Amino acid sequence: MKKWERVVVGVDGSESSKHALAWAADQAREHDATLEVITAWTPPMVPATPGYAAYATTNDADFSDSAELQLTETVKAVLGDEPDVPLRRQVLEGHPAPLLIAASEGADLVAVGCRGHGGFTGMLLGSVSQHLTAHARCPVVVVR
Repeated sequence: MKKWERVVVGVDGSESSKHALAWAADQAREHDATLEVITAWTPPMVPATPGYAAYATTNDADFSDSAELQLTETVKAVLGDEPDVPLRRQVLEGHPAPLLIAASEGADLVAVGCRGHGGFTGMLLGSVSQHLTAHARCPVVVVR
């Protein structure tokens, strides 16, 4: 059996992503693998005013810093101040589905929580877990 090297987990601060983080950490620990924790952020959409460009006036670094803080707090809340598993943290700009699909390349496992948008919102937005299960390059676990 191949030795595991990397377990990827997507977190967004939600309760379901905290459950996914705990589950993924257990798997990484059990298989002596590195836990790669990824959070994603996207700049907000700003409605256009006729005659003016539609863009956010806040620096992208502000959004990245907020995502970094959320990631740090989530990891600390779930795994404590000094996690007992090798950990790699990433804060990436973009939609989480394609970022996690890219991260699945060469990974042994990807885990995500299930937020359960469903209904009309789910049809419009799609689901990160649906995209992962269809396109990831390794096994995917959706933790409820």
